[in-house]
Amino acid sequence: MNNESLINPYIPKMTTVKNIYIENGMKDIKTFELVFSGENNSFNFTCGQFAMLSVEGVGESPIGIASSPLDKKFLQFTVKRYPNGLVTSALHNLEEGSQIGVRGPYGKPFPMKEMKEKNIVIVGGGFAFTTLRSTIRFLLHEKNRPDYKDITVIYGARNSDELIYKPELKEWEKRDDINIVLTVDNGDDKWKGRVGFVPAVLQEVAPSHKNAIVLVCGPPIMLKFTMGPLLKIGFTEEMIITSLERKMSCGIGKCGRCNVGSRYVCKDGPVFNYKQILNLTEKIF
Repeated sequence: MNNESLINPYIPKMTTVKNIYIENGMKDIKTFELVFSGENNSFNFTCGQFAMLSVEGVGESPIGIASSPLDKKFLQFTVKRYPNGLVTSALHNLEEGSQIGVRGPYGKPFPMKEMKEKNIVIVGGGFAFTTLRSTIRFLLHEKNRPDYKDITVIYGARNSDELIYKPELKEWEKRDDINIVLTVDNGDDKWKGRVGFVPAVLQEVAPSHKNAIVLVCGPPIMLKFTMGPLLKIGFTEEMIITSLERKMSCGIGKCGRCNVGSRYVCKDGPVFNYKQILNLTEKIF
């Protein structure tokens, strides 16, 4: 590691793409498993944080960290390719063995210490399940599982092809120390599980709010219609933790691209509780 990379926060560490996993039927969501090159192998983060991924000659983009902090041998980022997204398209065009720049970690994480000795409810929708998956992997690790009480996960997508991390979901469903509830908006012949939007399924499952914290991530429309059921079940605004998506450029609160009033999503977030979101000067969802 050279001295310049220690001083300049904009210089990324270089990583090598070890594995690429296609996550969905449309093949526009891929998980990149990265290993650090040379001596640049230190990357300590907490669930809920993000990093800036860069492709040389193209640019960089903020991506949530999908692996667990306890996955010491690699980092994983799940990236959706957008039609007009130069960086996400460039990432999707890479092959195993390619180089990706990583700088970070950035942002406020989920309150993992405050969640200890509590029941954990996790509500996710679509592609936004990435940092929630990081959290579940951390919670279920044999080193950590005794620190947390009941874990309930409600996760949905538009259809069965759009559910990501399918092999892992199947493994979690076999466990008796976590309750996995999967749903899709539109069922088909391949899908034998629940059919329904996440907010409606949340109301049906009605996880207890007693001694609990809920983490909820999803597209804005899902978040909008999920808050009401959570409050009706009994969760307070302070008990509901979510992660905001915002256009970020620097990741360190310098460029002002992601500010909401006096807050910077990249620095003061992306994790906020619902009460904090209601107090922002701009309506988020």
